[in-house]
Amino acid sequence: MSWLDDLEARLERELETFLAANPDQEALLRDQEDRDRQAHLRSQRRGLQQQAERQRQGLLQLASQIRQWQERTDKARDAGASDLAERAEQHVGELMQQGRRRWQELEALGQRFAAVEQELLGLASRQARSRAGDGPSLERDWAAFEAQQELEELRRRQG
Repeated sequence: MSWLDDLEARLERELETFLAANPDQEALLRDQEDRDRQAHLRSQRRGLQQQAERQRQGLLQLASQIRQWQERTDKARDAGASDLAERAEQHVGELMQQGRRRWQELEALGQRFAAVEQELLGLASRQARSRAGDGPSLERDWAAFEAQQELEELRRRQG
């Protein structure tokens, strides 16, 4: 072990001893860790929402391209340009494959978002239980309300 590992282990033991002697400080530490985790999760949630919005915009653009190339395929077939129509049809197939991949990516983002939301709800619930003796907390209740609202919005979007 290096001196840094020794120092870290010693500090960890001292912290455990201090927390065992001061349970109220341990509760404060847990609360702070929960708040830090919530802040991280909210940031992660915002990032996932931004990614999902970019994916949705990409899908809309892709759908527009697919419609355009389907019209071109029909136009080429009607004009008797079967070689060009086949190439355009193949391009439509490639675009549709891209669309399927993007839908799968969007679904994966939705699942990650739901997991983050679930963890946020769990943290809010745990904080509510740990502070049950402290009386009602507007901040805690508001955080739980926001998390529930966002989870319901996600469920509506995923239909």
